[in-house]
Amino acid sequence: MNNSLQFKEYRKKYEEFYFNSYNVQEDNEAIYLEYEFEIPKLTKFNPKIKILKKNFIFKNINSQYVQNMAFHIGLIELISYWKSTCSPKIIIKCGYLNEQQIKWWKKLYFYGLGELFYTNNIKVDITDFVNIQCLNKENNFEYNKIDDTFSGYIVPIGGGKDSVVTLETLKVNKNNDYCLIINPKPVTLKCAQIAGFESNNIIEIYRTIDKNLIRLNEDGFINGHTPFSAMLAFLSYFVAYLLSKRYVALSNENSANESNVVGEKINHQYSKSFEFECDFEEYSAKYLKAPVKYFSFLRPLNELQIAKIFSKHEKYHSTFKSCNVGSKEKEWNWCCNCAKCLFAYIILSPYLCKDKLVKIFGEDLFEKSNLLTTFIELTGNGETKPFDCVGTFDEVNFAISKTIENIENEQKELPFLLAYYKENYDLVDTTNDITKMYNNENNLNEEQNAILRKEVLLG
Repeated sequence: MNNSLQFKEYRKKYEEFYFNSYNVQEDNEAIYLEYEFEIPKLTKFNPKIKILKKNFIFKNINSQYVQNMAFHIGLIELISYWKSTCSPKIIIKCGYLNEQQIKWWKKLYFYGLGELFYTNNIKVDITDFVNIQCLNKENNFEYNKIDDTFSGYIVPIGGGKDSVVTLETLKVNKNNDYCLIINPKPVTLKCAQIAGFESNNIIEIYRTIDKNLIRLNEDGFINGHTPFSAMLAFLSYFVAYLLSKRYVALSNENSANESNVVGEKINHQYSKSFEFECDFEEYSAKYLKAPVKYFSFLRPLNELQIAKIFSKHEKYHSTFKSCNVGSKEKEWNWCCNCAKCLFAYIILSPYLCKDKLVKIFGEDLFEKSNLLTTFIELTGNGETKPFDCVGTFDEVNFAISKTIENIENEQKELPFLLAYYKENYDLVDTTNDITKMYNNENNLNEEQNAILRKEVLLG
């Protein structure tokens, strides 16, 4: 069935989506968040989140505050389930949102699902794609002002180069600060260990997708990209509250702001963008009210700058991974056939020789003719930028041009993709070094900016 017709059919057949309940439990092992969502006449969902307690010390925890955070985490969790039918009404039975909050959530849902709407040929408007209703008519959560003596950092890590650069540049206190991992894998745990974190300073969160959603996906219901980083925002903010940590330092760069479709606001990385970061800061200050600052430490930098810094941290080179395809396998490896792999290869190529790149990835991706279409899209010469966490066209073209210069200076033959580039496109002027740029549109404080500026100057 045509996806746009499927969308219209589901919205007629399944008019309502219910956020029925949330529940918070704990034992000696963990804190558990459990949810019930429902699409009447279709199915119910019961996703779960488990936050391991280890030997963590939680101070001055207010049960009403915990309930409020659990409710908000549910509001972001439900996106994964609502998208199956895109029901025109979301009815919240277990909490309250005022009109401004509803407007905020509709914006997140709309732009966070922009890729899903685009790839499924779904035409919707931000004002009427969904109507959010709360059965409760007033706020259920009451708590006193939270003690503001929070200090230190939580750094979420995903196993890629960006969070490694944050850990190494910010130089957090490995004894008092924490890194945070959702659904840990050997790769992510190893990166934390290389950085110097012991187990008791690694926050492990396990998120379980309800099997009924998997079944709907298999049955052909609407599926696609959701704003996972928004889930990370609320979860990391919650854990920062539990552990009295002042900063949640993300590793999103300014490249995440670029749209994937020229002329349209459709961004695979919307919830990694500066716009979302600022929206979340405003929302959390008004409605969550913990003395926690959620920001991206790498926001002033572009992907090329991050790759340049990362290239110097060789102790991670045999461990880090960024391939989303490979992450689905038991042993997380580079698939060497996707946009993410090719982008990582390109962005590192000006700073690492071919032998080192092949040692990391397992093969020379510049010799792979099957990646030509992806290569063209990454350079900005295709219809869209690949829907993946990749950098800007300017960064890609600079990296390719610089690598071509390096190879030709050594009087070596260009590999297939680079030879294609030189034959079909103009090389960019690499004397205008974009690795010396610094974006002042960021949420870093004076000290954090000074640390990062110094790293850029040294590079």
